[in-house]
Amino acid sequence: MLACFLPPDTTEAAVPVHAIAAADLAGTLDALGPAARAWAGVAGFEAKAGTHLLLPDEDGRLAGVLFGLGKPDGARTDMLLGKLAGVLPPGAYRLATFEGDLDLALTAFALGAYRFERYVAPKETWPRLVLPSEADVLAILRTAAAVHGVRDLVNTPANDLGTAELAAAVHALAAAHGAEIEEIVGDHLLAANYPLVHAVGAASARPPRLVTFTWGDPAAPKVTLVGKGVVFDTGGLNIKPDASMLLMKKDMGGAANVLGLARMVMEAGLSVRLRVVVPIVENSISGNAFRPGDVYRSRKGLTVEIGNTDAEGRLILADALAFADEEAPEVLVDMATLTGAARVALGPDLPPVYTRDDDFAAELAAASAAVADPCWRLPLWPPYDDMLKSKIADVNHISGGSYAGSITAALFLGRFVEKARTWLHADIFAWTPSAKPASPEGGEAQVIRALYAVLAARYGRR
Repeated sequence: MLACFLPPDTTEAAVPVHAIAAADLAGTLDALGPAARAWAGVAGFEAKAGTHLLLPDEDGRLAGVLFGLGKPDGARTDMLLGKLAGVLPPGAYRLATFEGDLDLALTAFALGAYRFERYVAPKETWPRLVLPSEADVLAILRTAAAVHGVRDLVNTPANDLGTAELAAAVHALAAAHGAEIEEIVGDHLLAANYPLVHAVGAASARPPRLVTFTWGDPAAPKVTLVGKGVVFDTGGLNIKPDASMLLMKKDMGGAANVLGLARMVMEAGLSVRLRVVVPIVENSISGNAFRPGDVYRSRKGLTVEIGNTDAEGRLILADALAFADEEAPEVLVDMATLTGAARVALGPDLPPVYTRDDDFAAELAAASAAVADPCWRLPLWPPYDDMLKSKIADVNHISGGSYAGSITAALFLGRFVEKARTWLHADIFAWTPSAKPASPEGGEAQVIRALYAVLAARYGRR
């Protein structure tokens, strides 16, 4: 049980919370009595979206809470309840009034309650919400724990989360679910035919590696997840300016999100044969760093000209995707904090996704709306593929100009996927720059709740 929840059968007295739209305020105050109406009037409470009011009893103790859902404007209000976790005083509460998706609202409360306290003295008190018996408690706890785990990994700085430590997190998840795991480290990557992973990570004192595990019935549909695990990105020889380097601890956000999604799949027992592939490197600078203009032969056999060493993520994903594609999975998903162009196009909260499968795209769009986990499909626009031409190799890994950077990155990755029935690439930010009701500032899980909903609907539980 998460610290922000109490079980449905708790005997602890809980303060009622009334989450109401502005139109329902008058009726709620009538039911609560003249004292509550007078107090709300004095406080000027109008049930605007995200506002709250503590209601005292005759002795000045907390008797109830009003939480505003605002006026109907077509926007989802379920996720607003995440704000309650940060504004309520410590104590026990129960949701007395709410009209909406109860499970999603409770999930939002759990996501809003997240705290990253690894380097500070942890707070010992929480506002705790009683889980209603009609809620899908296991699904809520499973989702919240996975998102919290993603955020913990992304928020951990690179001095404590290097290539070995991220690999250890993959091992721990695999061991917890009895998965079969393999890890290839350092120069062994060359013998195992992962030349691009090795090239990107060779300059770091912390050896590059690739970790993969499999779980589930080998005869079940194959679902493969690939996550970019760059534990820190200096930009390499094309070094980043200081402002661009500040958040580069989060450049392993794709790996963190893939691990979160894998955790949800395994804990729910979906009927799939799951493979997880995580290439892990630190993009550093030293005498053996890969250089602009170098040419490497990839695992797939395509020769790749290096256009810019700060576009390292797509290189390690190329080898990882080529490996994953060899098994011809039914679904192949890769997730990566790949391009600044994606943020320019859609901002930090709306990750672009790319796929050639219209049916899968439609399922994901519907799931995204249903669970309030936003993403937006952008096109794998074939004419832009010419931007990746090289005069000396099969392909350059970046385009020659400043246009369509997220699309051309996706097109580059698409060259390494041929056998998978469905491939989807998610260009995520993995970070919340300013706090929102269910998203504290910092590391973030993006698209994995929507992807899980699609996989659960397709494959169900064993």
